[in-house]
Amino acid sequence: MKLKLIYILIVLILVLGCAQPPLAEMDSAGDAVFRAENDANAVEYASSTLSRARFALTMMQSEADSKRYDAARTHAAEAIASAERAIADGRAGAQRAASESTSIIAGLRSEIDDVTRNVSSARYSQMNLDYDALDRGIVNAYNTADQAEFDQAAGRYQDALDKARAVRADLANINEMIAGAAVIGKK
Repeated sequence: MKLKLIYILIVLILVLGCAQPPLAEMDSAGDAVFRAENDANAVEYASSTLSRARFALTMMQSEADSKRYDAARTHAAEAIASAERAIADGRAGAQRAASESTSIIAGLRSEIDDVTRNVSSARYSQMNLDYDALDRGIVNAYNTADQAEFDQAAGRYQDALDKARAVRADLANINEMIAGAAVIGKK
């Protein structure tokens, strides 16, 4: 009985002592996360998925350091899957931003022209407005629209989208000022 117990302990020590870290899986996980971290679209549009990949990589290393190699292998697989997902999500996000920014920018000039006509009409109607400020707002809208087009052409779709949205918000504010002055003028 004692001999059997000693034999089991020796086998158990050998099995546990011979376990090796999943180096290939760990290297693959590190490479996958590195690729995702260096993919501009993944960083821009899939930051939460990229964070999950980084966390899985950290957990993988912690488990490997604690000699829990099965858990390390599992976290390595999670890191690879999350990193690949971040790259795919980043690509999809960039395509959505490109499409949306193209759509908004395409109509931006006509929106600016409409607001310019509204300011001219307000000026003709002698509404009580700060026309210098309105004119500066329109010039700023044209300049920002130019910058949005430049960003779009350079592939900086999120920047282009942010600028185009800012122009739209500025134009809406100008129209609100004109509408407010029109209501006050009618009283």
